[in-house]
Amino acid sequence: MVDQQSFRPLGWFGIIRLGLVQAALGAIVILTTSTLNRVMVVELALAASLPGALVGWHYAVQLSRPRWGYGSDVGDARTPWIIGGMIVLALGGVLAAVATLVMASLLWTGVALAVLAFFIIGLGVGAAGTNQLALLATQTDPSRKAAAAALVWIMMIFGFVLTAGIAGAMLDPFSLERLVWVVASVSGVAVIVTVAALFGLERRRTKPLPQAPSAMDFKAAFAEVCAERQARDFTIFVFVSMLAYSFQDLVLEPFAGLVYGYTPGESTALAGTQNGGVLIGMIVTAIAGTVIGKSRASFMRMWTVGGCFASAIALLGLCAAAAVGPAWPLQPTVFALGLANGAFAVAAIGSMMALASAGAQGREGTRMGLWGAAQAIAFGLGGLLGAGALDVMRLVFGELSPAFVSIFAIEAVVFLAAAALALKVGRSAGDDRMIPAMPSTELLAAE
Repeated sequence: MVDQQSFRPLGWFGIIRLGLVQAALGAIVILTTSTLNRVMVVELALAASLPGALVGWHYAVQLSRPRWGYGSDVGDARTPWIIGGMIVLALGGVLAAVATLVMASLLWTGVALAVLAFFIIGLGVGAAGTNQLALLATQTDPSRKAAAAALVWIMMIFGFVLTAGIAGAMLDPFSLERLVWVVASVSGVAVIVTVAALFGLERRRTKPLPQAPSAMDFKAAFAEVCAERQARDFTIFVFVSMLAYSFQDLVLEPFAGLVYGYTPGESTALAGTQNGGVLIGMIVTAIAGTVIGKSRASFMRMWTVGGCFASAIALLGLCAAAAVGPAWPLQPTVFALGLANGAFAVAAIGSMMALASAGAQGREGTRMGLWGAAQAIAFGLGGLLGAGALDVMRLVFGELSPAFVSIFAIEAVVFLAAAALALKVGRSAGDDRMIPAMPSTELLAAE
């Protein structure tokens, strides 16, 4: 059974290595959920609902996350689960690219292959992602957990940018055969980076494991975690906040094109502005924790609540943009939304790192799996509900402006609900438990 108290904590170099794993995982995912999506819709002229359904399917498969986390909880190590999950993810990514190639000549055969591929992708993301976070939570010193979470997520975003740039250059001149080769190359590199980054990283035990009910079956262990009030409250918060976070994923760029007349390139750049805001929001949150020093759970919850509330305010700005039109400064408003999203996301992840070890020992992976499953469901539903609600509102109002105002207003309300839920998290166990500080003087130090 893996237990946080049984290992020496990771140094910053070890945390950076786990960040490389997160970046490698994200590199494959962004190709399969973004690049293949565009190829199916544009180059193959297929209905946008097809890749949308495939992406939703891979999120549905991630309901298996608690089982993968439980597997490493009762095992001797998490590293094999991470590497195994990454290999499965890489195979799924390559199969998805092959399926896209097959669709060009044998549509339904290609679709069947894609359904299988995205099932495999969901399994790989669930196994690797859940246990990578569990390893980070259990082997990071409490004084570094939030900073570690911020650093890992920042590296993931840089991984997205790097993959998009390199893969984009490699795809020209475009062909479906070249697409398969690029996805296979990126997937292979991701597996190699993962194996190299994890080599010798997971620490040996420094004391015997305490006796704990680790031998109970998965259903009993899962029920045990669900019975913990903190874990249950945080699961609900994760679902609602991630639902709000993803609600405008498929709405913002069409909004920029339909209301502001943005070209495809300009709307893509707008998404980059939002992601830039997310990145800065993460960094600002990390620096704030560094300046203040060690923080109690109530402090991190304050940042989470504040980030959700600020996101709601930024969305009211988008409501104004929809009502006023091009006279309203859209880019600063979208940047502000990204800034607020980044602040709340890192604070929530920091809380997750701390809460993973709260409750019965030896259940960190199961808790991470539960929260990962809630996030996957929310992401899968968020984009679908946002796009569907937009279609409904356009039918109801018969005009673009009030339809978009309604969508952004709904998202703002969901963020306010998430803020209210965040206030509950941790109260049942008190607010005196210490959570991660972010000591900047150690950030670039080696172990």
